[in-house]
Amino acid sequence: MVARVFVSGFVQNVGYRQFVKRIAYETGLNGWVRNLSDGRVESLFSGSRDEIEKAIEECWKGPFLSEVESVNVQWEKAEKELGSFEIL
Repeated sequence: MVARVFVSGFVQNVGYRQFVKRIAYETGLNGWVRNLSDGRVESLFSGSRDEIEKAIEECWKGPFLSEVESVNVQWEKAEKELGSFEIL
């Protein structure tokens, strides 16, 4: 299972991508996270649906200085296996 997650609010330059990488590590997910030019952060989580849902729940919290306004999720079928989790 794969989820593409878009987080908006005050989420850039506050350690949000490193926060997401730690969540992915703790939940055993693969994928990546990156900043978008419109100020959002996009993540791709690959793994079990239960673990992805746990990660999405954590995305609402964010690191100390962040202010998450919305978390939008697009569920997709896994096309290929991702081997790790990276910050792009």
